[in-house]
This record gives sequence, C-alpha cells and structure tokens, in this order.
Amino acid sequence: MGVFAALDVSQEETAICLVGAEGEILAEAKVPTCPDAIADWLAKRAADVERVGMETGPLAVWLWNALTKRRVPIICLDARHANAVLKMMPNKTDRHDARGLAQIVRTGWFKAARIKSHEAYVNRAMLTARDTLVGMRVKLENEIRGLLKTFGVMFGKRVGASNAVRRRSSQASWQSHRSSYLSLKR
Repeated sequence: MGVFAALDVSQEETAICLVGAEGEILAEAKVPTCPDAIADWLAKRAADVERVGMETGPLAVWLWNALTKRRVPIICLDARHANAVLKMMPNKTDRHDARGLAQIVRTGWFKAARIKSHEAYVNRAMLTARDTLVGMRVKLENEIRGLLKTFGVMFGKRVGASNAVRRRSSQASWQSHRSSYLSLKR
C-alpha cells in the first residue's frame, strides 16, 4: 500500500514526485506553488499517501502549515542532510530533486525538521521588525546629531528620550549658543 511523495519547492512552481513502496515512480508533475494546487494534485493521484516530504527553506513554514490544515501528512526534511544525498545525482533539476526526495521519504533515511507554530513565527517576525525599526531610529538620530554638531547644535547623550526632554535640551542648547553669539557680536 505504501505511497510516498516529495515536493521540490521553488518560488513559482513545485515539482511533485509520487513513488510506490518498491521505489517505482507512480506520477510526476509541476504545479503552482500553492497549497490548494498541491493538495488537490495529491488527492487526485494518491488519496492514501503515507508521507509527503519537502526540504526546509523560505517557503517551508507557510506550506507546512497550509498543507497540515488540509490534512496532508507533510514532513520537513533537514535541507543539509537531503542536499548531501541529492548532490550525488548527475542531473540536478527540480524534477530529479523531487524524485530523490521521494526516495529519501520512502526509505525513511532523513532527519525531520521541527516546524514551530504559526504564532511562534508571528512573534519572531514582530520582534525582528521591532529590532530593525529601533536600529533605524537610532541610526537616524545619530546621523542628525552628527550633522547638527557642524552648526554648533548639540543634544544630550540620551537616545530615545521623550519629546519634552529633547525639546528642553534643544532649547537650552540653542539659548546658550544664541547668547554666546550675541556677546561676540557686541
């Protein structure tokens, strides 16, 4: 009964290979990289598929979550381990990679990568975005400070101070520079 499948995922299209328990190729195709298209193709060709494998990569989290919701028995293969096997093949194409991955899934000679929950990836994305924005703000503040020093305007050393503190510091600095300029002018 054992039917196994593998996906070689790329940005536009995904190569799919379906193999039997003895390693014979039952079907191959290229479908759009879309969970619905992949799940539909698998449902039409192999409703009783035991395992479907794909390598870890940029689209793996999205596809794994979407295919799991569609009740596809998907697993992620550690890309470094799969690559070690696939680089032995003479022809390196998406179709041949899907064939090789299908054989790896069939034999069970793989290390499964754990995919975290969708919420974990959302939290990570938010923290990464926040870190990037804070870094950009600090860099921008430092750049403006450096430019204004040329004109004798100096701010306090505190980065991220409230607007009121910045205003007081800037006004005090401006008043100090203004009075020294006026005294020189007399």
